Amino acid sequence: MSVKTRSALRVVRHNRLRKHLAGTAERPRLSVFRSQKHIYAQVIDDSTGHTLAAASTAEKAIGALDNIDGAKTVGKILAERALEKGVKAVVFDRGGFRYHGCVASLADGAREAGLEF
Repeated sequence: MSVKTRSALRVVRHNRLRKHLAGTAERPRLSVFRSQKHIYAQVIDDSTGHTLAAASTAEKAIGALDNIDGAKTVGKILAERALEKGVKAVVFDRGGFRYHGCVASLADGAREAGLEF
């Protein structure tokens, strides 16, 4: 019997999601990664493979805030950076994580700042 770690199972879930999600130039993908200490988010155009905007709690400007409060701040900053690049609508990629807690808070912050998904 093979034992799979939590991170390996998350990667399996993420790959299953990615079969159905893809970012285009008109509607790029908002990808979320959550570690024990930080949360990272990127707006990615998968057709060209370029990251259009990114934000994380690891940035000195944002600072390592509380998990949920920091995630909401990251969502707002990411949305502002994406709107500067002309991105108004995105496809949300939760990265194999539950849509709960920090991931949901990041999504709420991005919606409040003007991104549509």
